[in-house]
Amino acid sequence: MAGRLEGQHVFVTGGARGIGAAIVEKALAEGASVSFMDLEEEEGRALLARLGADRLGFAPGDVRAAADIAKAHAEATAKFGVVTGLVNNAGRNSYADPVAMTEAQWDEVFSVDLKSAWLVARAVLPGMIAARKGAIVNIASLHADLTYPGMFPYAAAKSGLVGLTRSLALEVGPHQVRVNALSPGYTETRLVKEFFERNDSALRRAVIDAHPMRRMAEPREIANCAVFLLSDEASFVTGAN
Repeated sequence: MAGRLEGQHVFVTGGARGIGAAIVEKALAEGASVSFMDLEEEEGRALLARLGADRLGFAPGDVRAAADIAKAHAEATAKFGVVTGLVNNAGRNSYADPVAMTEAQWDEVFSVDLKSAWLVARAVLPGMIAARKGAIVNIASLHADLTYPGMFPYAAAKSGLVGLTRSLALEVGPHQVRVNALSPGYTETRLVKEFFERNDSALRRAVIDAHPMRRMAEPREIANCAVFLLSDEASFVTGAN
């Protein structure tokens, strides 16, 4: 199936690699104009060059900074018009000790994994509300429902993102704007590779063996779900994880 996002403008955070890059590519294939922002400028420009589409724009920026978001959003809307689809994909892992962790480290985790989703939504929602059309997809995590020792406080941040999703869905639903979360399990990304590198090699094998299909997800498989939630095929789906 193709063309499900024809005429839409999708904005993706953390879009330079992994699940974000897969969503950028899939949204383009479905007919959308796509803007993405990422702190990794070199990787962002490499993706821009690889995909080489007129309907694609990239802005380097930090999702923790409202000024960077405003600049990226202004550039995106100047090029492609009102953002009608947002994917809050930017995120980071955390391997903190709950006693040794500093307040600054705590704030860093929550600023990327939770606060940024609100900051970007705040930037795009006026346009969606005025158009009475829009869909937001927050990339949460399996850790919103269960977690693993040694990853404090990642689960708290991702649980918060699911809660944010529900609250925001109620607030903007009357304006015909939908908000959903997507909680991937183990997916072959750099963050997951980093997780396994911190543990012995037997853990990766154990994780794979726990999956019925005896493999982890590929980023493109998560992107397929995200695009469904952005599309009119999910026109009555909101507040869901």
